[in-house]
Amino acid sequence: MRVGISCLVLLLSFPAFVNAQKIIKLYPDTIPKAKVNGIKEVYTSGMYRGVTHPTLEIYRPEKENASGTAVVICPGGGYSVLVYQGEGVSTAKKFAAHGVTAFVLKYRLPDDSTMRNKTIGPLQDAQQAIKVVRENAAKWGIDPNKIGIMGFSAGGHLASTEATHYKKALIENNHHTSLRPDFQILAYPVISMEDSLTHFGSRIMLLGKNPTQATIEEFSNELQVNENTPPAYITHAGDDSLVDVDNSIIYFEKLRHHHVPAELHIYQKGGHGFIFRQEGWMVPLFQWMKDSNLIDD
Repeated sequence: MRVGISCLVLLLSFPAFVNAQKIIKLYPDTIPKAKVNGIKEVYTSGMYRGVTHPTLEIYRPEKENASGTAVVICPGGGYSVLVYQGEGVSTAKKFAAHGVTAFVLKYRLPDDSTMRNKTIGPLQDAQQAIKVVRENAAKWGIDPNKIGIMGFSAGGHLASTEATHYKKALIENNHHTSLRPDFQILAYPVISMEDSLTHFGSRIMLLGKNPTQATIEEFSNELQVNENTPPAYITHAGDDSLVDVDNSIIYFEKLRHHHVPAELHIYQKGGHGFIFRQEGWMVPLFQWMKDSNLIDD
């Protein structure tokens, strides 16, 4: 019995338990512009469907390795599912191992039956995520000036939307907390909603089948870049047949011409979702973070 108690104490004192993930509700009270509905959230094979209750899952580094930097991660999935485990949790663990506090955002998927305006539902959640992390920075040992956002595929569209649409608060923000991410990290992102470049599946899910030209332009994030857009790290595969690499190239060019610090890594091969086949894809990302004074050498 004493041996069992001793083992339990040892396990509870082990760092993996001290820094185990915690899941919190994104909104403490009412979810903005949500509709009452009977849709049930489903989690299978590492993916979420029918998300109606957004959350943040927190992965914290060891105290002695903590850099003070944090990142909110938006998994992809064409705005129809969330590749939560593969793009969210797995990436969060790697960030935590490198001293970055990572928050996996389970954001609401756009759906007319669950929200009054589906085009802004995911963006509301991204804004709220930045707000929650910044307002709780001291509690989590985070520098409030080193909070970034990351996204994959359609999650990259969401992350770049938050990075270019942060001025207009779509959530309750009585304390006027800055909703601007301090940096953005985009992996094979959908950037544009224009016919010539977009991933139509993502556009239909977010904007509907017949969006106006004004709406298309508003959510074509290459058109929303200005001098105050956060610095960016962008990575893509040149042979991506699902989301054209020109999304990343054009966004990089817009950032560069507005004198926003940006770094672009294009792999010759890998296809869409290349991170599942390119083991070392985060090595240059961490180097960029070191060069940007976001993590230590």
